[in-house]
Parts: sequence; structure tokens; C-alpha cells
Amino acid sequence: MVQPVAPQTLYVSPCGNDSWSGRLPEPNAAGTDGPVASLVRARERLRQRDRNQSAAAIVRGGRYPQGSSFVLGPEDSGTPDHPVIWQAAAGEEVRLTGGLELPRQAFVAVTDAATLDRLQPLAHPHVRALDLTALGISLPTGLPDSFRGWPAVPELFCNDCRLTPARWPNQGWAHVARIVESGARPRDGDTSGRVGTFAYAEPEPDRWRPESGVWLQGYWCYDWYDETLRVQDIDRANRCITLARPHLYSLMQGNPSPRRYRALNLLEELDEPGEYVLDHAEGRIYVWPPEGTVLPRFALSLLEAPILAVEGAVDVVLRGFVVETGLGDGIVVRDGARVAVEGCTVRNLRERGIRVEGGQSHRIEACDVHDVGTEGVVLSGGDRRRLAPAGHQALNNHIWRFSRLQFTSAYGLALGGVGNRAAHNLIHDAPHQAVLIHGNDHVFELNVVHHVCTETDDCGALYKGRNPSCRGNLIRHNVWHHIGSTMGHGSAAVYFDDGDGGDAVVGNLFYRCGDPGHGSFGTVFSHGGHDNVATGNVFVECLRPLGSAPWPDPLWLEALQGGADCFWNEKLRQEVDISQPPYTTRYPELVGFLDGQPAARRVNRAHGNLMVNCRQGSSGNWQAPEATNWHTDDDPGFVDAPNGDYRLGPDAAVWRRLPGFEPLPLDQAGLQLSDLRPGLVALPANGPTPRTGAQLSPGCPPPVSGI
Repeated sequence: MVQPVAPQTLYVSPCGNDSWSGRLPEPNAAGTDGPVASLVRARERLRQRDRNQSAAAIVRGGRYPQGSSFVLGPEDSGTPDHPVIWQAAAGEEVRLTGGLELPRQAFVAVTDAATLDRLQPLAHPHVRALDLTALGISLPTGLPDSFRGWPAVPELFCNDCRLTPARWPNQGWAHVARIVESGARPRDGDTSGRVGTFAYAEPEPDRWRPESGVWLQGYWCYDWYDETLRVQDIDRANRCITLARPHLYSLMQGNPSPRRYRALNLLEELDEPGEYVLDHAEGRIYVWPPEGTVLPRFALSLLEAPILAVEGAVDVVLRGFVVETGLGDGIVVRDGARVAVEGCTVRNLRERGIRVEGGQSHRIEACDVHDVGTEGVVLSGGDRRRLAPAGHQALNNHIWRFSRLQFTSAYGLALGGVGNRAAHNLIHDAPHQAVLIHGNDHVFELNVVHHVCTETDDCGALYKGRNPSCRGNLIRHNVWHHIGSTMGHGSAAVYFDDGDGGDAVVGNLFYRCGDPGHGSFGTVFSHGGHDNVATGNVFVECLRPLGSAPWPDPLWLEALQGGADCFWNEKLRQEVDISQPPYTTRYPELVGFLDGQPAARRVNRAHGNLMVNCRQGSSGNWQAPEATNWHTDDDPGFVDAPNGDYRLGPDAAVWRRLPGFEPLPLDQAGLQLSDLRPGLVALPANGPTPRTGAQLSPGCPPPVSGI
């Protein structure tokens, strides 16, 4: 990593002293001067600098616990010619942490009879207890009756890996045997409070104690919405469980697959290495340390605020830090302009990795974001009423094992607002959707997305929907592979939902993406919408490349009038007005949109696409004439398809069959070598193209979605 050359350079070190000048990288021989010890002191010194010169804070290797957010504000700004750089020293690991390292000697064997009685006998020799109250740490009285993800209570990590709240079953899910009582459906305004009851088949729930607190995480209605609910009662005679709160959508068979659930944080289920239990009543942690762990380092996440925040500043660079172990977000950038987050590792968080809100021209580049509870990288900015772009960029980032706590609607990368771009990112390994686009005129290009939507249904690797004013987005030159499940409803690589339209899918490679389910799903799928375009794409071994479920005229008119649970009055007339400029000038197809359009005009269009070994071309309202799209079971001229190289050779038949077809820039998709990213991750054996996949980073167990 290149060190900045700045006339005003301050050094920070765990060996420093906040009374020193910070001008020296190490203490001098006399011990009278050297680096400062804290980021706060360095910030104070840099605020006194000459604003007409560049400035840098070089942070030496070590661990820097943050009891509150470290915030850079307007007074910490630089200029375009003289940015202020905060940087980890070259070759040194600098950890900004929102957690507390726990002393190993504080973990002791369990001896009290009541706890041993609840633990399974096989766990007795292995489980260790930690008294948090003795360390001055207090826990809430218990977990909430209902939540998604994980509430604001500490998580336990060992050697930088998230441990698992003891659960049953240890892998996968148990199935609801029978729904006895659906309960209320708050999503539809049902305030009766009726709770749900279901029957179970296995013997394990018989030993649970609801009075001590039992929580069940489940897909209670739909396979795209998970929620955790406390158990009110267990009827062991009839093998029925009654929940303490109604599920948002009630207990119902909303998708074809069985309803799924599992128990969390149960002392009775602390039965394998790597699990722990938070005992809120006693203020203790019980843990079975991971097997084979040498000199285990335990850490507890405590800080609920962002670990590092830049608010209203301009021309600031954050480079090379490890940001970890927090109950909130890792890095937040709000407002301001031209803030760059470069080469940082952001991990082991309850909430998001890096979040950008508002401002202009912020950049997230060459960062590794993984093992976050909800979202990886979020870019939001720009004015949707004026269609004024923000110009934020997410470039060359590796984002994986996100959505670890909230299993659904927690995205690896999200673009919101107007005019933001994500390019050369590698995104993989999550149970649900990977990319969210909301807003206008975003560009998602040259990215690689794989092994997502693996445990959910009615979903897409990239999701956009429910607001036809959000349009003009370009999804171009990406590689998508091994996406979706076979749970019955259907899954997609690109999903335009609930009347969404006006976007383009151009020059992508889709390999083994999506499942039609029992209906109309396709690799690129439109539900109820129109005016989407798919052109120049290559689909390989996709069961149905193009799918749609068009809405009939009455449903479309109902949505335009504010019904069908779409809220289009607010979205299309109040939040923005699509009947007036700049919408009608930027998107001419919106002229007359609110008057309603007959089904014959509500179509999506596909041309110039290559479909190889695909079972069916399209469904629904896709206009995809065979004359302009080529379906074939023969090799169209791939360089080396058996070994996953889907580049097209110079003599490929596709050039003759589809005149004007353009080569896909596959070598440019995904992570790229740069000064900020000098090495690339290893390729998996089944990766379809160069630089399109990644194996997991060493050190942690293989991914098991969620907690």
C-alpha cells in the first residue's frame, strides 16, 4: 500500500501518548515524543493544520476499541487538491472495533446443578461459563417477543469468527407438521392480536422450557420473509406450540414448500462446538468453544452506533482499516462530497457493512465486506424529484456472507436514489437476494454474482420492484451463476416485481440461473410490469431465460387507482409526479401512463439474445421473436465450455446467426487487480469464466446461513 506524501502527517500508535506531538512514527529514545495514542487526539491535531496543504493520519498496527462512533465532520474536510487521508500503516493490521475482548481465564467450567440439568450430558465437559456482570456488562432482561435479524444484544466471536446461538436443529430447519391456528395477520391491518399455533413432530421441543424463554425463527408464511417469535406455550400432550405474538403475515402456507422453523439461544440445545447461549436472567454466557481452536480470542460486540462515521465532510479518504465487531453499522458516510473508503475490511457486524446516505460523488473501492448481519454496501443519494444524480460508486469490492442474521431482504449491495454505479464487484453466498436497485438511472455493470437465493423462494439475485417511477436503470455486462433454489414458487437472476418497468438488461452471462417453479418464473423475470428490455445476453443451461406474469387489465387499473397493495397514488403522484417533466421528458413512455394502458401495449421486449441448452425461451408478455433470438442445443462457438470458459471465439456461429451480437467483456467482470487490490481471490472449480467466482476466505467454517 502506498503511503501518502503529505507535508502534515500525524502518527497514531497503541504505543503512543496523547500528550506527544504525533510527528514521529515511534517513540523516540528518550520517551519524550512520538505518536499519539488515539484517533480522537489525531483528529484534534489535524483540525489545527494548514488547510492549503495535504494532511494524513497514519495509524500503526494494533487494536483500537471504540466505545462510541469515531466521527469526522465538516471541520475535518480537505479539498479536491489536498484531501485529508486516514490510513493504516503499510503492511500493518489496524483494527477499529466496537467489541470487547474477553479474558480467557474468565471462562470457567459449569458446576451448578440447575444449569447442568438443562444441558445435555454430552456437553457437560465442554461448556464454559462467563459471568458478564463481573466484567461490568449488563444484558437486557431478554430478547423481544418478535424480531428480525438479531436484536441489540451482544454477539460472541472467537478468533474473528461469529459463533452460533445454540439452536435446534443444528443444520437446516424443522418443518411445521400442521398449522392449528393461523392467528392474526397484522400486515393487513388485523389488530386482534390472535396468536398462531402449530403442531410439531419431533421430540426435542418436549424438553424446552417456555418460562425460561424459547424463541423460534421461521418462514411462517412466505419463503421471502423470516421472523423470530417467542414461544408462549408448549402443549406436550398434543405436541403443539403456541407463539407469543402473531406473525406479520399469519401462519399460512403462502409458498409451496413446507413451513420451516428452528429454535434459538436454548441452553438445552447447546450441544456442539461453536455454539453459545446468552443467559439474560443470570447475566452469563455459556459457550462450547470451537474444536481445534488454538489460543482462542473471544470478543463480544457492544457498540450499537456505527464504528466509523463521516458526516458532512468533503475530500476525506479512509484507507486500509479493519472495521469489526459491532452491533450497528461498520462505516457510515452521510452527506458531504468526495469521501473515499478504500481497501478496508469490514466484518462481523450485526447490521450493515458500509452505508452511504446523501451527498455527492462518494466512492467505496476495493473493500472486503463479509459476515454482516444484514446488508453489505449501501449507496443512496440523488434527488428523485429532479432526477439529479449523486454519482456515488462501489468499485472492485468483494462482498460475501451477508444476510447472516436477517435471512431475507438484506442485500449484499443496494443502490438507491438517482445516478449511482456499481462495477467490478464480486458478490456471493447468501440465502436470499444479493442486489437491490431502487430509484433511477443507476448502472450495475461488470459484476459477478453467484450462489445466492439458495434457501428462499419467490426471489431474484437482483431485485427491483413495486414502483414504476423507478426506471432508466442499466444492468450490463455482469456474470451470474448458480443462482436460485427448487422450492416450488420460482426464482430468478433479475426480478422486476409488481408492475416494475423501464429498465434494460444488456450483455450479461447467465449460467444455471433461476427456476421456473410451478409458474411463470424465468432467469430474467417480470411480474406485472412492462417496458423492460433484454438484449445481447447469453443464457446457458437456464430452464427458462425469460419469464413474466403479466397483470390483467382490472388488476393494472386497480393498482393505478391506489389499490392492489401497491400505493401508487403516493409513489407516482406525490413522492414524484410522473405526469410532468422531468419524468415525461426523461422517460417519454410515461406520457399517458396514469391513464391506463391495455394489456396489448404492456409488453417487455427481447432481441439479440443467445440461449444455449435452455428448456424454454420465454413466458408471459415477453416479445422475443425467434428470428432475433437464437435458441440452440449445440455449442454456438464457446472457447471452452466444458471448463467454464464461455467467451465466444472469432469463428463462433453466433456471429452469423445473430448479426450485430457483441462480445461479452467477461475478463473485465468481477474483481480486478489494482494498487488497492494487488491480489485476487482463488477461483472455484465450477466458476464459469475467468475472475467470476471466489472461494471463501480461510479461517472461518463454511457458511451456514444466519445465526
